[in-house]
Amino acid sequence: MTKKKSGAGLNLKPILIIVGLILIPLIIYIFYRISTSQSRLIPISIIAIIIGAIIENKRLIEKWSTILNIALFSFIFSFLCFMPGKHETNYVFNNHIQIWPYVFLFFFVIISIGFNKDKIIPRLSEGVTLIMSIAIIYWILDHEYFNTAPAFLKIIMIIGFLIAGFSIINAFLNIKLTKPLRLFLSIWSSIIMALLAIDNICSVYQAGQIEESDFFLDKVIIGLEYFLLGICSVYIVQNILMILGFLPDKHRFFNKEYFKDLDELKKDHINRYSDNQSKILLSSICLLLSGIFFFFNYNWNFLPRNTAIWIVFFILNRIVYFYDNEKIKTTANNKEFMWAA
Repeated sequence: MTKKKSGAGLNLKPILIIVGLILIPLIIYIFYRISTSQSRLIPISIIAIIIGAIIENKRLIEKWSTILNIALFSFIFSFLCFMPGKHETNYVFNNHIQIWPYVFLFFFVIISIGFNKDKIIPRLSEGVTLIMSIAIIYWILDHEYFNTAPAFLKIIMIIGFLIAGFSIINAFLNIKLTKPLRLFLSIWSSIIMALLAIDNICSVYQAGQIEESDFFLDKVIIGLEYFLLGICSVYIVQNILMILGFLPDKHRFFNKEYFKDLDELKKDHINRYSDNQSKILLSSICLLLSGIFFFFNYNWNFLPRNTAIWIVFFILNRIVYFYDNEKIKTTANNKEFMWAA
């Protein structure tokens, strides 16, 4: 007589199938309301964001089946938005349809972070911080904040310029990346990402929807902005959470629990930052390409500021990650060869 294996995982497929069957009538009714509505309930822009988020997750996760499971869970949880709100006196079904894809995106990003924490967190290096530092300098100059900001903000910007300058120079110097230095550079990178993300979200939505543009080129640029926002959504949320984690709340106001969580957060910041020195050639390529691109865009403004920044992030970060991964593989192969010898 064979014993049943203990610890077998819960099979969620039957549950998902049952929930899916229950939701089918609601899904049919939702699409009926979308097709008969005189106004556009789901804009193309949110679809572009979702596609960007899915594509970036495919880069992090090798299996499409895992992405499909994340999307399926997010899809099911997204129907929570159709429940009436606590203070909602007049239930308007179309209003809930409008927020439906945003709720799906929210769950998709949060679940993705939970699935990919080990892949998302260790993404920083001297080369990436160099790119971010050049981007924040360009961002401040292009906004012309030095001409409009009050005195105390100008002081903060000067400090930011000094930190950015140090981060750029550090990528060319053989300075040991100690834990305090990696913690400092990681927090600095998160601050940059949070600032640029908030500004990007505001500017993207101020640009309007794709279908509202009259010219094809404008539609392409706006669509690209939304797509890049989706690409970076996982990292944006992760970096903002890693900054907000330093702030106390009413349940952990500088108490024992707060300092325990603070220690864990510091470890996450340190662990996600590579202790490998950036090669001078790689740092030079990043500095040259990003500097030239931002210089031309600053003078001729052929792309919106935030679009230019996120395109640089999208392209150069992949060059850095590819180079770092190849270096890791080469180092591992060399060690295996030495052990075999």
